[in-house]
Order: sequence, then C-alpha cells, then structure tokens
Amino acid sequence: MSSGLQKGSSQIWYYIRNFADYLLVPRFLYKLRLRHWQNAIPRNEEVERRINYYCRLNQPQSLEGGIKGEELKYPFHKKTKRLTKYFFDLYEVIRYFNPKLQFRYLFGDITTVPPQPTFVKSRPISGDNANSVVLKLNKRRHFRFVDDYLSFAEKKNMIVMRVTWANMSPQRSLLISKYLNHPMCDIGKTRQEADDTQTDCVKPFMSIKDQLAYKFIACIEGGDVATSLKWVMSSNSLAVSPPLRYETWFMEGTLIPNYHYVEVKSDFSDLIEKMQYYIDHPEEAEAIIAHAHEYLRQFRNKHHERALQVMVAEKYFKMTNQDPMP
Repeated sequence: MSSGLQKGSSQIWYYIRNFADYLLVPRFLYKLRLRHWQNAIPRNEEVERRINYYCRLNQPQSLEGGIKGEELKYPFHKKTKRLTKYFFDLYEVIRYFNPKLQFRYLFGDITTVPPQPTFVKSRPISGDNANSVVLKLNKRRHFRFVDDYLSFAEKKNMIVMRVTWANMSPQRSLLISKYLNHPMCDIGKTRQEADDTQTDCVKPFMSIKDQLAYKFIACIEGGDVATSLKWVMSSNSLAVSPPLRYETWFMEGTLIPNYHYVEVKSDFSDLIEKMQYYIDHPEEAEAIIAHAHEYLRQFRNKHHERALQVMVAEKYFKMTNQDPMP
C-alpha cells in the first residue's frame, strides 16, 4: 500500500472513530472513568511540574463568559479539518468532567494571552501567560515523529526548508531572501499564488523523508510555533531555529538552545557559521540529537499524555472556583 493510501485510510478511521465517540457514547460513561485517568500515573514531581507548566493559574479566580461542557458541540455549520481536529482534541478531555462545569477555549494559532483563563493550543513563552492554559490540541498535525534511518554523518552538509506561500512568515521570508541561492541551502516555497510577485524562490515539493537527507532542517515559526520542530527533533538531523517565541504542549519554552536544537540569530547572520561548526564537530551535533531524542520520550506514552491533560483540566476547574468532582 502506498503512503498516500495509508494516510487516506488513517484519516478516514480518525473521523469514524471520533464521530462515533462523540455521537454514540453517552457522556456519563466517560464521567465514570474520570477517576481512572486521575490515578493513571503517579503524581510525582515530574508530573506535577508538567501540570503546573501547562496551567500556571496559582490563585482561584472567577470565570466570566465561559460555556458549559454540555454546550460544547461539534461545529457542523463550520466543517473544516482545522476546527474538526481542535474540537475532537478538546472534547476528548472535557467529556470526562461534569457537563455543568464552565470553561473558555480558543482554537487556532494563539499568540496573545486572553483576559480570562482559557484552553489554548499555543501561547507566548515570555511574560505573564497564566491565562493561557495549554492542552494538546490539533495533536494529529503537531505531534508527528519519524523513523530516521540515516545517521547524521550520512546526510548532506546543507540546510533544507519548504513552506507554502500561505504559511510564509516574516522570518521564513527573511531566511529565503538571504540564502536562496547559497550552495549550503536548499530552501524555498512550494508554489506561487496569483498575487505573489516572488517567482525565483519557488522550489519543488519535498516530503519529510526527502528532507531527512539533510544534516540541518530549518524550523522557523509561522503563525505560532514551527510545527516541524517535533518531527525534526525525533530525527537524526539538527533542528535550526532563531530564539523561540511561542510554545504548545511540547513545552518549547523549556528547550535549551544548542543542547536540544541549534539556535541562530533572528536575522540569520550566523547561520552558515553555525552549520559549518557542527559539520566540523559531528560529535557535538550527535550530542544535540541525543538530547532531543531524550526530551521527546516524555511525549511518547499516549496513556500518560491523556492522563496529564485530564489533570491539567482538573486544575483549571479548581482554579476557576469549580469542583471537578461534585
């Protein structure tokens, strides 16, 4: 079976399973399993650290303008893949709690902090971001890992990046404009839109498998985080990024520059210098790759990840003066 057919079958099964859960399984059955998820993993120091990282609310406060869990309905009038996956990921957590509990949520690339405690996929790393309570939303797109059969030594001494015109950000555009024709860079956008005047930077589409042939993969933030950062850190290539500004369930704010990924200046002026350094010092490159793989291990246990999300939601309800176990 081709990878395209496998992906299509996987997508169909995803929608069948989630719609069946949403439409056919009574919510009270999920509520009976709340205690299971609360006890699914030991509340040790590491678990508490992650719960408190995602939900930084420390003082109880009243919630204004929220909706009740029973009011969270699938947006049939707005059928888009983006809304569908966000909805199912949120519902997957909320369904375990009393449907009378209230909460706020925002779907999409959220780069500002809401005025009320709100469930989000992404938030700014810096500043007071306590009202942005992170859940693992749109995880099917963001949490993809790869099996990389090439060693760092076997890869090309180049950096690669492919973006669509719709996902072009100022930093991605800057990288392309500065290094489009550099012999150590294979970067560009995959197509030209009708109102796009830049024609020389259009490059052929490149699959993830093809990109794994390069020692360096640019992970540049777009609307919020760089979606590619997760799968690149699971590979044997080095993730390259300017200082990170946003974070998701991946806790990008805890990543250490030049320990988990290669950090370059915001203007990319040291890009080639950094690349050459790790080409000349492959043992240091492989150490970063090993650190990245170790970091990823905490996200690989789906059972633990589900339990953590339930615990984060539980803290959210407590911090908004609601009893998650009435």
